[in-house]
Amino acid sequence: MANHKSSEKRIRQTAVRRMRNRLAHKTARNAVKALRSTTDKTAAVTLLPKVTAMLDKLSKRNIVHKNKAGNLKSALQLHVNKLS
Repeated sequence: MANHKSSEKRIRQTAVRRMRNRLAHKTARNAVKALRSTTDKTAAVTLLPKVTAMLDKLSKRNIVHKNKAGNLKSALQLHVNKLS
């Protein structure tokens, strides 16, 4: 249990940040899944920049490692390019 006011505040801040990070991460994962399951080229092309921006933002905030974000973006781009 916390013994100082500052540590109590830190616990509250950490909980809020953790929930925000989890929401952002889960939203991006769902967007990636939606893009992977898309078979329509036009829909995938319109969805790709949004998903890419999400992944960039996650890596900028250190929620996802930058290499993982890059690998996901690369795989998604390959998927969109294969669609016809």
